[in-house]
Amino acid sequence: MRNIYRLMRSTRAATAVEYGLILALVFLAAVTAVGNVANSTGSMWNDVSDAAQKNM
Repeated sequence: MRNIYRLMRSTRAATAVEYGLILALVFLAAVTAVGNVANSTGSMWNDVSDAAQKNM
């Protein structure tokens, strides 16, 4: 119990939480970016497929 109380008073714990939140935001931004790239790529290949079928 003393260790938990000491951890709550420590500024290191606050810094660790801040870094954790920053890491979570960076992760969410990366997931969003990859999702957008995946959607764009899928649309591009659908367009290529449609164009190839029209030319046959």
